[in-house]
Amino acid sequence: MRALWRSLRYLKTYWQQTAIIIIALLISSGTMLALPRLAQMIIDDGIAGRNPRLVIGLSLTMMLLGLVRALFQFAQGALSARIAHGIAYDLRNDLYAKIQSLSFSYHDRSHTGQLLTRATSDVELVQGFVGRGATTFLSSLVMITGALIFLFATDPRLALIMLVLMPLTLALFGAFARPAMPLFKAIQEKLSALNTVLQENFGGVRVIKALGREDHEEKRFDIINVEYMELALRVNRLISLAFPTMFGLLSLATLAVYWIGGRQVILGGLTLGELVAFANYITMAFFPVIALGGMIAFVATAGASATRIFEILDAAVDITEKPTAIDLPRAKGHIEFDQVGFRYIAEGDPVLCEVSFTVEPGQTLALLGATGSGKSTIINLIPRFYDVTEGAVLIDGYDVRDLTLDSLRSQIGIVLQETTLFEGTIRENLAFGRADASQEAIEQAARAAEAHEFIMSFTDGYDTHVGERGVTLSGGQKQRIAIARALLRDPRILILDDATSSVDLSTEFRIQQALERLMAGRTSIVIAQRVATVLNADQILVLDNGRVAARGTHEALLENSELYAEIYSSQLVDDRVANDAAAPQGVA
Repeated sequence: MRALWRSLRYLKTYWQQTAIIIIALLISSGTMLALPRLAQMIIDDGIAGRNPRLVIGLSLTMMLLGLVRALFQFAQGALSARIAHGIAYDLRNDLYAKIQSLSFSYHDRSHTGQLLTRATSDVELVQGFVGRGATTFLSSLVMITGALIFLFATDPRLALIMLVLMPLTLALFGAFARPAMPLFKAIQEKLSALNTVLQENFGGVRVIKALGREDHEEKRFDIINVEYMELALRVNRLISLAFPTMFGLLSLATLAVYWIGGRQVILGGLTLGELVAFANYITMAFFPVIALGGMIAFVATAGASATRIFEILDAAVDITEKPTAIDLPRAKGHIEFDQVGFRYIAEGDPVLCEVSFTVEPGQTLALLGATGSGKSTIINLIPRFYDVTEGAVLIDGYDVRDLTLDSLRSQIGIVLQETTLFEGTIRENLAFGRADASQEAIEQAARAAEAHEFIMSFTDGYDTHVGERGVTLSGGQKQRIAIARALLRDPRILILDDATSSVDLSTEFRIQQALERLMAGRTSIVIAQRVATVLNADQILVLDNGRVAARGTHEALLENSELYAEIYSSQLVDDRVANDAAAPQGVA
C-alpha cells in the first residue's frame, strides 16, 4: 500500500482534473441514491394513491436524473482515463530517465527483460489502479455511506441485515485474498522471466539457428510459459470461487429482506414502496462492498507492480556529480592513474590493485594481458562508468570525480569491440554523438574512417536504414561507422577496445588506417589482443591479475619482460601456423 499511495502523489500534477472527477462522482452517486426514494414515492403516493400525474412526473424526474448521472459518469470516466494515461506517461518517462542515469554496476546486475516488464506491464497495472481503482474506491465509499443512511432512515432494525452482511463479505474476500496476494507478485516476476527469455531469443536468433538450438530454446520458453499459466490459473480459481460466494450472500440477504420486510408490510409497519426502496438500497450497498472486496486482488497486483517500479526509481546511482563539480576545460589529454584499486562488489575480490601510470598528451598507451587481467576496467574508469575504490584517475590534473559528467565524456571518444548501431539511417548513427553535425562534417568523418565508399555503394547512401543493431551491415562496415562516429565528436582522448579483433585481414588493414587518422594528435588508450597491432605504441602496459606486470616500449619489453616476450612469441607461432595453413599445398 505504501507504494500505491506513493503512486497517487503523481495526481498533484492533475489536481484540477481530479477535483472535477470528485465533483462528478458525488453528483452521479447522489442521483443514483435518489432513484429508490423516487420509486418509493411512485409506489406509495402515485400508484397506491391513484395519482397518475404524480407517477408520470416522478418517472420523468427519474429519467432526467438518469440522464444527469450518465453525463457525469461519462465526464468522470473520460477524465479518469486522461489522468491515468498522464500518470502512466509520467511514470514511463521517470523510469526511462532513471534507467538511463543508473550506473553500469546496476545494469551489470539487471536483466533487460525485467526492466522492460517494469516499464510496460507494471506501469499499465499502476495506471489501471489510478484510473479505475481509486475512483472505484471513492465511489464505493460514497454509495455504501449513502445507502446505509437511507436504510437506517427507513427501518433501523431491518438495516441490521446489512451491518451483518458487510463485514462477513469483506472477511470472505480477505480469506480469498490472503493466498492470492503473494501469487500476484509471483505472476509479475514470472512475466519478467518470460520477457527476459524472449528478449534473449529475439536478440540471439541467429546464434540459436546457427547452433541448432531451436528445440532447446522452445522447451526453455515452454517451461516458463507453463509456470506463468499455472500461477494465473491458481489466481483465477480463487477469484472464480470468491464471486459466486459473494453473490450467494446477496441472494440470502435479499430473501431475508423480503421475508422480514414483507411480514412488516402485511402487518402495516412498512409500506410496499419502502420495502422496494429498502431492497434497492441493499443492492446499492452490497455491490460497492463487492467492488471493495474485488479491489483487494486489484490492489495486490497493482501494489506489487508499484513496488517493482519504485525499486528502480529508488535505486542508488553510484556515479553522481558533486555539487561543486566543475566543467573540464578543453582537454590536453594528460591521463594519470594514481595507485588505483577497484572492486565491482564491495566484498568481492579486487579487479585492479595499485595501478599507476601516466600518458602524456598525444601519446598512445596499449593495454595487453589475459582475459580478466583488468584491461576493460581501466578504460571504464576514465569516463567514470565506474568509480575507483582506491586511488584516483586524473585528466589534466583534475580528479574525474570532481568534473561534470557531460564535460568529461564529451571529450572522450570510444570505439568498442562490439559496435552498437541503432535503428535508423547511417546518417543518424554517424551523428548520434553530435546531432548538430552538418552533412559535410559527416561525410568528412566517413571518408577519414574509410566508410564513405561503401556507404555510397548503397542505393540510398547515407539515408540507408541499418536495421536493428545494424544487422544489414558487415562487421567491418559497422566498425568503420563507429570510428567515423567517434571522429565526428573530435575527442581529445580516444579509447579503442580491440576494434579490429573480429574482422578479416583486408578489413583490418582499412580499419587500422582509419584508426591511425583517428588517433593522430589525440591521447589514445588501446586494448589489444595482438601485439602486432600496437608495436608503435609510445607505451605498452602489461597487466596480470589486476596489477601492472610490466611497462615500456615494444623493444624494451622484449628485453626486460619475460611475460611480454612469452605473449609475443606465442603470437608469432600462432601467426606462422595460420600462414602455413593458408599457403597453397604442394609447392616445393
